Amino acid sequence: MMSPRKKLTISISKSVTISIPGTTANLGPGFDSFGLALDLANLVTITQKEPTTSLPPMVEATAECFFNGSGLIPFPFDWKIKGSVPQARGLGSSVTVRLGVLMGLNKLCGLPLSRDGIFRLCAELEGHPDNAAPALFGGFTLARSLAEPLRYTVSSALRFILLIPNFEVATPDARKVMPKSISVSESAANAADAAVIAVAFATKRYHLLCGAFGDRLHQPYRTKLVPFLPDVIKAAELNGAIGGWLSGSGSTICALAPDAASAPHIARMMKIKAPKGSKIVICTADNQGATVLKG
Repeated sequence: MMSPRKKLTISISKSVTISIPGTTANLGPGFDSFGLALDLANLVTITQKEPTTSLPPMVEATAECFFNGSGLIPFPFDWKIKGSVPQARGLGSSVTVRLGVLMGLNKLCGLPLSRDGIFRLCAELEGHPDNAAPALFGGFTLARSLAEPLRYTVSSALRFILLIPNFEVATPDARKVMPKSISVSESAANAADAAVIAVAFATKRYHLLCGAFGDRLHQPYRTKLVPFLPDVIKAAELNGAIGGWLSGSGSTICALAPDAASAPHIARMMKIKAPKGSKIVICTADNQGATVLKG
């Protein structure tokens, strides 16, 4: 028998703004488990009032998940989003929406859910935890299903070069091109490289990352959707990058530079191999994760 919903406890403020960092996920062989928060962010504002327009389906579904998870009686709210995380480019834009709504409603209601509780709801809504974990907790994260993620801070010296094409890749489309199985040898190689990446970030021995971002599970097949992927990664590595990967399901390609000095040249070489209209963003890691800015 379900417990009755609890009366709503609204905080003094009836409006709250949440900053949620963009993310890069997979990092090559860490499919659906590795993620890293970047210092570009979206701001989501949740205000307790009748919405001025119909809420998007993603916002409605997230709110329903929150009220079901917290056991609180739903109330009307409006929302808005702004920021620098592009939509459907493999940089965690959907997580910024979902976490913004979850954390905003949670703050307005007096924090009935813990941060771990918010993470589990967000990961369930996403279908996988690789973006939810770094967006919420910051740094480099290794997430296993809905278990508590492992998290490590990332050096501020590193630079992440994002080559953002002027077209979108929908995650469902990117998953459709993946094979149903891979060979034992390819699986073993992926597991070994993923282990090296985890150790390198955990110990801050970033030189170990050279040659570890190769993938056999999803990237070779998603080249159908981002055909210039191998050439852009090769250009980055030949010009000083530690390595590169398809960010999430794409279309963004991320390269890791060892320092700020080398990043601009690497970025120029990457852009030469990309279609016209592609944008370059050079950023650092975000070790803080999602935060309440006001409310």
